[in-house]
Amino acid sequence: MATRNILFIGKGGVGKTSIACATAMSVSGIEKRVLLVGADPACNLAEVLAIPEVGIQPVPVQTVPGLFAMRIDADEAVKLYRDRLAATNRELSPEDALKSVEQQLPGYSVVEIAVCEEFARLVADPEYTKDYDLIVFDMAATGHALRLLQLPSALLQFIETKAGGSSCLGPLSGSQAKLYQDTIAALSASTMVILVSHPEDASLAEAERAHHELRALGLRDQRLMVNEVFWCREAFDPAARALEGRGSRATAELPVGIRSLLKTDVLYMARTLIGPNALKFIGKRVYSPESREKPTDLDKLPRPLSELIPLLSARRKGVIIVMGKGGAGKTTIAAAVAVELARMGLPVNLTTTDPAEHLSMIMGSGTEGVTVSQIDPIAETRAYTEEALRELGQGLDEKERMRLEEDLRSPFTEQIAVLRALALMVNQGNDGFVVIDTAPTGHSLQLLASACTYNRDVERSLRYIPESVRQLIPQLQDPEFAKVLIATLPEATSVHEGERLQQDLVEAGIEPYAWVINKCFRPCDTDDPVLIQRGILEGPYIEEVQKLSNRVFLIPWQRKAPVGTELLQEMLEPAPTK
Repeated sequence: MATRNILFIGKGGVGKTSIACATAMSVSGIEKRVLLVGADPACNLAEVLAIPEVGIQPVPVQTVPGLFAMRIDADEAVKLYRDRLAATNRELSPEDALKSVEQQLPGYSVVEIAVCEEFARLVADPEYTKDYDLIVFDMAATGHALRLLQLPSALLQFIETKAGGSSCLGPLSGSQAKLYQDTIAALSASTMVILVSHPEDASLAEAERAHHELRALGLRDQRLMVNEVFWCREAFDPAARALEGRGSRATAELPVGIRSLLKTDVLYMARTLIGPNALKFIGKRVYSPESREKPTDLDKLPRPLSELIPLLSARRKGVIIVMGKGGAGKTTIAAAVAVELARMGLPVNLTTTDPAEHLSMIMGSGTEGVTVSQIDPIAETRAYTEEALRELGQGLDEKERMRLEEDLRSPFTEQIAVLRALALMVNQGNDGFVVIDTAPTGHSLQLLASACTYNRDVERSLRYIPESVRQLIPQLQDPEFAKVLIATLPEATSVHEGERLQQDLVEAGIEPYAWVINKCFRPCDTDDPVLIQRGILEGPYIEEVQKLSNRVFLIPWQRKAPVGTELLQEMLEPAPTK
């Protein structure tokens, strides 16, 4: 069957959105109508295309004939889902229909169902997308993209095994079962996956993991695209040689699974990739703009990360949470902070909520004083299920206990379990430091939103709420106890996503403590014209961040990948000279 859907999947920050936009632009035209879909909660299609904000209804991209854009907006998806629920039961209003489902599921689970259904219709319902010849999806970061792709199978299994044929999915469960079956078939038969990666070990390792999990889901038509491949033009320039060398070493021997995939290299470009005129250069073998004139305002740059540590360590305990756009270096920033706190003799638990866990790779052989852990969804779901059965199963007859066990087999129990684990981890900040590396922005905010509604949801459905969960939001709102660091790259989409994150946190009563600008070329001592130009382009975005916060710190681009204690400590210092 001909390819109908193209999914761009990869680690956060590897350029999926830019490449998805460029691909959709190159295919669209008079004879091809292409729908470009943002499937990331932190979708920035509109910014990259330089068009007004898009929603769940496709709109034409005026500057590109034949191209239409939309995003799977969670709020709008819930409204459509609510209307479909009401249409199946004319006696109920849309609000009452949705309420009947929410009584059996936490609110965030309804959101996940609604988003999954919208995605499924785009993938598998020919009537729904009859106006388009090709659907191009800009997916979320790997772990959450895989979660979305696994949901149709998980929901179908849940519908089919629910006792008595009833389902917490409500009156749509029958029609949804058919839709999910069609989605599973379409993903296997008419969908191509482009695995996007940077020429870096962690990014390629994540592509390898995705490759195997996608094959298990039936998505076998895969390609590999390595983005930002750098060619050194100054043979004696240490920074340029280091950048080329890191990429060459990472790609010299690709992981076994992705080694046989058709591979495309996309050249490193010192351009702001915003708008069709800039995006058209992606994939072309053209030189980036160059400059030999170095920035002269280095004295105005933010302070090095080393000056943030005394501020964080003053109380000698608490929670430090690193948040931001995928690819901003949240994991390495969290690890560098943890290593330095431990060097000061302070006990540190370094953990992550990101499904694409890279802490073990970054930390290397480990650091004395740092306990490294991961909130493992599978293990936490098992622990939560056992706890819920123990606390709620007492006194239930066989039929009631069977119903409880069925409810706990819901695909959404995992979200509750992860939240419970996070609450327990945060509570450890009363005895020492807990440093948390989070998932990319959109999914971190979903977890935060879950925390805000968790008490109400669980009290309504399960009646058991651990005390740590009750205290989670109040603890995160305490600026003495919890400090949120927003990580960003000095580029448009990363800074602007961080700005929206800051607004959302403030609305939740959580004031970000500081911003950290990572992987910055501006202070680097280099004669390479492409890297000089890259540093020049970073200037306006550094200034934007300095207007957003009174506490801004900067990490220069590192010549060696920051893996292991010694190299993580180098992130704290100013840029090296030649």
